[in-house]
Amino acid sequence: MQQNALFTKALAGDNLTCIEGVELFNHTNVRELLALANEIRYKFIPEKKVSWQIDRNVNYTNICISGCLFCNFHCTISQKERGYTITPGELRTKIEELRKLGGDQLLLQGGLHPLYDITYYENLFQEIKSTDPLIKLNALGPPEVAHIARISKLTIKETLSRLVAAGLDTLPGAGAEILSDRVRKILSPGKPDSKQWADVMREAHRMGIGTTATMVYGHIETIEERIEHLILLRDIQAEKPLGTPGFRAFICWPMQNTGTKLGERYKTEASNPVEHLKMVAISRIILNNISHIQASWLTIGMETGQLALHSGADDMGSIMIEENVVSSAGVKNRMDAQRMQQTIREAGFEPWLRNQDYTPR
Repeated sequence: MQQNALFTKALAGDNLTCIEGVELFNHTNVRELLALANEIRYKFIPEKKVSWQIDRNVNYTNICISGCLFCNFHCTISQKERGYTITPGELRTKIEELRKLGGDQLLLQGGLHPLYDITYYENLFQEIKSTDPLIKLNALGPPEVAHIARISKLTIKETLSRLVAAGLDTLPGAGAEILSDRVRKILSPGKPDSKQWADVMREAHRMGIGTTATMVYGHIETIEERIEHLILLRDIQAEKPLGTPGFRAFICWPMQNTGTKLGERYKTEASNPVEHLKMVAISRIILNNISHIQASWLTIGMETGQLALHSGADDMGSIMIEENVVSSAGVKNRMDAQRMQQTIREAGFEPWLRNQDYTPR
């Protein structure tokens, strides 16, 4: 198909195939690709506004059996000198600090702990809600949910129902990396496969739980696998029941592998701004049924984040009061609320503070 026909198809909101997505990504002039995505962005979000958020990423434990080659943060249960589980007191302190900075949401993630079944998470969520009943809990991710279900001998639906009853508000798209089992078997040998990730999201959508979707690119995957990942997300979104939120946003970022086993075993090129902008753009083009695309400033820096706002993205995400996983692999970017708003204005947009569901705060 000629490029003009692909542009017309994309602008009409039609589904692009994997072959068509690869063609656009690999053979379109970069400026034209970014401009196409930017035009589509304004079909979704007509206003010249960019959203942002205040939340805190709390890792409740670092003990995990997933064995991800890219993770310097995790440890095994036998590494007692490194392993930890958050205490109620530490949790209360983190919530109090979050509130003082104007935040109202915890992004709560850990890993695949071999001993923690559903009861641990029910108690954890209830502890958080008893400390602050109004705090929003954006917690776990599909691999954690699937793992909890397995060791608790529950279905995915039963697991999610009990987590919601205990205080879960929304489900982040963590643990997707690349939704290709070829890739996952190498990167994350102990993590649930791509079907399990998708099954958790489908069930969450049927239950009306709002979610996000993610991708970590730039390691051992092919461009085709990136596009197939996006198409799978688009297909899952198309299946959600009418009137339910489904995937509210999509976020992609380049793999950080400084000092990791992944970096030792595989020669991967360092991320660069052009590659990221192309990924933001192709995400906006392929994901024709997901409203919001995030710029991912944390991993690629504020300047590239600003450019992403002209390449299909409409959201700058959180100021990230706390982040442990990607920072353990070399990321040092930081931003406070004032700098976030200044960054958005310098890019030519009006910032607006949002809730997790993309309503104004």
